[in-house]
Amino acid sequence: MQIPDIIIAIDGYSSTGKSSFAKIIANEFSFLYLDSGALYRGVTLFAVENGFINDQCDIDVSGLEKALENLDLHFGNGGTYIGDRCIEKEIRSLSIADKVSPIAAVPQVRAFVDKKLREFGKQKRIVMDGRDIGTTVFPDAELKLFMTATPEIRAQRRAAEMRAKGEDVRIEDVMKNLQERDYIDSHRETSPLTKADDAIVLDNSDMTMEEQMIWLKEIMAGRFGC
Repeated sequence: MQIPDIIIAIDGYSSTGKSSFAKIIANEFSFLYLDSGALYRGVTLFAVENGFINDQCDIDVSGLEKALENLDLHFGNGGTYIGDRCIEKEIRSLSIADKVSPIAAVPQVRAFVDKKLREFGKQKRIVMDGRDIGTTVFPDAELKLFMTATPEIRAQRRAAEMRAKGEDVRIEDVMKNLQERDYIDSHRETSPLTKADDAIVLDNSDMTMEEQMIWLKEIMAGRFGC
């Protein structure tokens, strides 16, 4: 398929496979993949390591805002970095996942991440996933998807992913984390998780990745004639 120079924005709930799907789309169509969630996780790791958030998720907003001015958080060599340090493993832990949503609800953090993402978006031919990509970061994206799946399926997927990385997790803890993140993401004051009016819903509860790609290609063929 010959895809025009567009931005594909993928929003949706945690553990619906947004990142995995976005990466396959990028590979299939030679697009650049950007993981917005990794940036929020990177800020969260930075906040934890520097004492800007505690175990009760109380946040030193003014301190964090000032520190962001000098935070060198970026993508490189297929991963997420703070300076020269690859933080991919650390940001995927459950301990960081527990604090991502409170950190991501801070307006200054969202502004910091959005600025970085928009810089990448200027070149087009990108696919990006997150919570507010189609509503806030790229409201004019040519194709917007909103991904969802049942809570049970999402918890199973997340637990399997974490166990594959050697983490010993209980499905109950994963489910609780997802429910808490859903609530915070959907109720935060700044850029809450919501479906853009022009986004197409993809419920992949019972779909393989191959079936999702077939679905997407049919959508793109109808919209762009490719």
